[in-house]
Amino acid sequence: MENNGHVKNSAIEGERLMDLRPQASEVPGSGFDGRALDTIVSVFERVAAAKSDQVAIVWGEVRWTYGLLNARANELARRLQELGVRTDSFVAIYLDRSPEMIVAILGILKAGGAYLPIDFGYPKTRVLEMLEDARPVAIVTTAALALGVSGELTALSVSVVEMEGGSVTPNTGTLKSATPNSSEPNNPSCVARAEDLAYLMYTSGSTGKPKGVMVTHRNVLRLLEQTDAWFHFGANDVWTMFHSIAFDFSVWEIWGPLLTGGRLVIVPFAVSRSPREFYELLSRERVTVLNQTPSAFFMLMQVEIQVEQDSAVLPLSLRVVIFGGEALQYRKLAPWFQRHGDTAPRLVNMYGITETTVHVTYRPISAGEAESVQESLIGVPIPDMQLYLLDEAKRPVQEGELGELYVGGGGVTRGYLNRPQLNAERFIDDCFGSVAGARLYRTGDLARIRPDGEMVYLGRNDSQVKINGFRIELGEVEAALAETPGVKQSCVVALTDKTGTQRLAAYFVAAPGIEVTARMLGEFFVSKMPAQMRPSSYTALKELPLTVNGKLDVAALPAPSVGSAGVIEAGSNSQSLSETEERVSRVFTDVLDLQGIGLDDNFFDSGGTSLLLISAHLRLQAQFERLIPITVMFECPTVRSLAKRLSTNGTSASEKDAIQQQAQKARGAFARARATKGVAS
Repeated sequence: MENNGHVKNSAIEGERLMDLRPQASEVPGSGFDGRALDTIVSVFERVAAAKSDQVAIVWGEVRWTYGLLNARANELARRLQELGVRTDSFVAIYLDRSPEMIVAILGILKAGGAYLPIDFGYPKTRVLEMLEDARPVAIVTTAALALGVSGELTALSVSVVEMEGGSVTPNTGTLKSATPNSSEPNNPSCVARAEDLAYLMYTSGSTGKPKGVMVTHRNVLRLLEQTDAWFHFGANDVWTMFHSIAFDFSVWEIWGPLLTGGRLVIVPFAVSRSPREFYELLSRERVTVLNQTPSAFFMLMQVEIQVEQDSAVLPLSLRVVIFGGEALQYRKLAPWFQRHGDTAPRLVNMYGITETTVHVTYRPISAGEAESVQESLIGVPIPDMQLYLLDEAKRPVQEGELGELYVGGGGVTRGYLNRPQLNAERFIDDCFGSVAGARLYRTGDLARIRPDGEMVYLGRNDSQVKINGFRIELGEVEAALAETPGVKQSCVVALTDKTGTQRLAAYFVAAPGIEVTARMLGEFFVSKMPAQMRPSSYTALKELPLTVNGKLDVAALPAPSVGSAGVIEAGSNSQSLSETEERVSRVFTDVLDLQGIGLDDNFFDSGGTSLLLISAHLRLQAQFERLIPITVMFECPTVRSLAKRLSTNGTSASEKDAIQQQAQKARGAFARARATKGVAS
């Protein structure tokens, strides 16, 4: 059958779905302005020159124009070049969300380097693993964040460039001298080329160490070029940067507006974890392009219902909502379509992987499909991408058969840093294409093709899972658990709770004569792993169940529980609890989907994430019919401490009015908690 660039399958080519793909005449040929050698920098600089006085970035009340953003980036670029930054050298970014973060990204690219994003909520151990692997020339950060890793930065000979309020302060270990807070309008000479690296993004690794994916300028630019016929992004669009810089969805969110003349609204972390405030931001800033994981969007849908019940006037200007990061359950979108229809905005599902540059496929969703589709349909490949559904012998599977997805085309990245063996396993020669040297990425994702040509995503074929949009290798979590003092045997599995959300559950066997508690394990993981990689429960066992073949018998594992001394098991006598403690405990165990939780078990150490905290917060306010500041949830993260706080504070009429009107505000709490605890997205 003729190679038409669609899903490669010996039985069917999906003729109906081919109608979704832009025709050849609609797909941009060589990129923005037809310049085949473009880089992210050259495209941005043309936009900045043409729209110098237009707003590029919004952050609260702060508005930066393209001209100002470009000038600040030029200043940083020159400083980085003085420190030795060249093409394909790495510069780490260790900052909170702010205009300075965007300056850092642009400044690094203008200097010719590639940026290494590090979430400022990551534990020190994780940060050091990334720095030791990448060996960056410099790190752009703040004085406070640099202080926590100053010794290690000196040992690695990493220069520190401090960003404070837009100014650049170099600090190379012992030397610290301030530069004037000036802005440089003249662009430095172009250093990078299209095939040079733009960023290095770390994902979870099965060996116990994160692995860095190397992505080029061309990888990023062709993503926007090849999808332009579907989306037509432009100067009238307003985007939000909702996601962490360490999550590749942010690449799409940042360059979507800044390379097309649009406006980028940076969402403070606290606002991103308060659906009501985020909804208000979308309305206030007239956002037109929204990118969300399904989990976050479903929270937003709940808020919209509350807004309507409050008779609040918060109109939305959305023209497109793009889903990514996790499997989408179409039926959950039915309430949204009932209120908005399916054209304003359009809803689009896009399957993608970090190793193939954010997005691979495109699938618009209709209102009728939310009522009838029970599967996760991922659509057709982006025009310059190819999907192959192959069996274990790398042969195309037949219609309806299970196969593994292999991805080819312009989005396939350079590969993993310092991982030659893994590169050989995952980035293989493309024996189906005609381009010399082309490679396929072996995704590890399973799918099948329906009789109508639709591709159905079916999950993983290995131990990799997705938690809140982040890909997690169970092997890496298991390796950390095995290192815990006192743990003799252990395993980590991914379980799906009653809401359809995947959680990590840890099971362990303690060494003889050694006490190991859930609280001890939780504290160990706080210092070792990012929040999204911490188990939601730790269950003690006398021994791990095995099959007759000596393999772990996952089906025989008991339901997860929190194993501290204060656990209240389901069905146990609750008379030892006060009424308030019982109500709080009931909400916590229900939200966390656990059998029980100890009076002194920390909500976050027991598997709580910021999204789950939102759910617990709303339920507690309904239970107690009062306004509970979100800050209290962080200050009192255990059943005992929260119940005590709630018992000492009465319920006023004004509080009841406030909760009924949904007027609560909680700015800053999530950012503080994230910095100190590393709260998961």
